[in-house]
Amino acid sequence: MIFEEKKISSERIYEGAILNVRRDKVTAIKGEAYREIVEHNGAVGMVALTENGGIIMEKQYRYACRRVVLEIPAGKIDDGETDPVAAARRELEEETGYRAEEVIHLGDCNPSCAYSEEVIHLYLMRGLVPGQQHLDEDEALEVIEMPFEEVYEMAVNGEITDAKTLAALLMAGKYCNREL
Repeated sequence: MIFEEKKISSERIYEGAILNVRRDKVTAIKGEAYREIVEHNGAVGMVALTENGGIIMEKQYRYACRRVVLEIPAGKIDDGETDPVAAARRELEEETGYRAEEVIHLGDCNPSCAYSEEVIHLYLMRGLVPGQQHLDEDEALEVIEMPFEEVYEMAVNGEITDAKTLAALLMAGKYCNREL
């Protein structure tokens, strides 16, 4: 039997620039319990496929991990943005300089479903047209093109640990004409 928890009450305990945290009191299998939930607008992640079958990747220092991480281009959905496809197009151009002529929705992922409401919408971007990067003031990253097979092998071997990148690579495999 799966027991569905129901919210009894809710209290915002933190408000930040990119996320909020609330504490919900819920019904539980043995009475009541508390759940701390991260509220987040959501994000987008893009597998940007080049004409020669490579994908655009980013190397970026991630403070929370205390290391440089190899990941797909991605970004948060801004306040007031209602169309994840528009956010994906915007983020791809801001971070890599590329615009995509074709956008295919790969699927969605919940990176931390135990404590976060965040949903990351994943897309395959094809027909890339180079342009200018427009990084945020506090953003520093290296854009590189890599063969899909190499990135996939890095994921399988545990060299890539970013959840959205792992999910997107799995979903994109069928579009990259690869038997994975």
